[in-house]
Amino acid sequence: MSASEPYQRVVLIHYHEIGLKGHNRAKFEQRLLKNVLGLTAAHPVVTVHKISGRLVAFLKEGTAREEGQACASFIARIPGVARVSCGFKCPREVDDINRAAVEALSEAEPFETFKVAARRAHTDFPIDSMTMNREVGAVLCAAYPEKRVQMKEMDVEVRVEVVQNSAFVYAFSIPGVGGLPVGSSGKLMCLLSSGIDSPVALWQMAKRGAVCNAVHFSGAPETSSASEFLVEDIARVLERTGCIARVFTVELGSHQRAISLECPPPLRVILYRRLMFKVAERLARECGAKALVTGESLGQVASQTLDNLCCTDASVQMPIFRPLIGTDKQDIISTAREIGTYRISTEDAPDCCTLFMPRSPETHAKLSAVEAAEASFPEDEWVEELAEAARCQIFKQPK
Repeated sequence: MSASEPYQRVVLIHYHEIGLKGHNRAKFEQRLLKNVLGLTAAHPVVTVHKISGRLVAFLKEGTAREEGQACASFIARIPGVARVSCGFKCPREVDDINRAAVEALSEAEPFETFKVAARRAHTDFPIDSMTMNREVGAVLCAAYPEKRVQMKEMDVEVRVEVVQNSAFVYAFSIPGVGGLPVGSSGKLMCLLSSGIDSPVALWQMAKRGAVCNAVHFSGAPETSSASEFLVEDIARVLERTGCIARVFTVELGSHQRAISLECPPPLRVILYRRLMFKVAERLARECGAKALVTGESLGQVASQTLDNLCCTDASVQMPIFRPLIGTDKQDIISTAREIGTYRISTEDAPDCCTLFMPRSPETHAKLSAVEAAEASFPEDEWVEELAEAARCQIFKQPK
């Protein structure tokens, strides 16, 4: 390669948890590869290959640094990715490796200290890792005399990985979200409101590899449809990284009104939620989901006391996952900001959660009293009616 010819820009995709898998590790790697390839259509990714315990996304010729780093930042948000690095693929020649290292380090500005970490994956390359560290380090010291080498707590680590037919050199590196690739852990049905908590709960389960379907219970026709539009906006954010498959919308307002007119006021909220869970379970069976997910956090509101959670759990047979059950509200808000749903969730919209709320909701309900109050309603008919009337919107997922 001539001294003026640029090296191919690449994004190296590192994973951690997948690397701990046993005989089925290849399936997880292939799932992550397909997810990355399917979700990066708007980025300059030509193809994605697996090499030496990681994935490499090869970018289009002429991709600028800003484009490459933006692509790396996007890939870092895809579940299953532990870290991403933007750098170069070059020939396995000392001069090429040195030149690529100088170029890679220039793209890691600003920094004051650095170190070199070289790894020789194949022993047919004549220079061992320690020698590469010294030689590449000497070239970088000459190119950046104002910078310092520092072996611990350095600002930048220049990585050199020599594999079978080429070398990868990079310095720009950022953490990913971790977890497992979406599509590797089965299907779930998530109760999704336009609030802060439930989108975070859904995202947490997607990060564990689940394909997340969602059901949104609107207060329509007793309220406006504003919450439905906000939920669609939230789903569009989650769709970018493949975290949501479809959203069912169920208009619950008329049934909430019927419950509010007949049941003891303190039990209204619990009866609302039991009906929601039953409809969600019905829709979950329809799309092959094996558990329900909610954004509930213990003790956060009246319906989320231990006694009341037990009363709602008793309404269905499916397992109910609550990934936020012991999470502090500020931590939930922090995650919502991180995944991009917080601003949408703070927009004001009437929904079923606040419709016909009693002044003093029960905080320690007895299941026998709840079931007695529920017995006067045609719950089975309602569940079928609401499930049949549900509207379904499908979102983009990697093949």
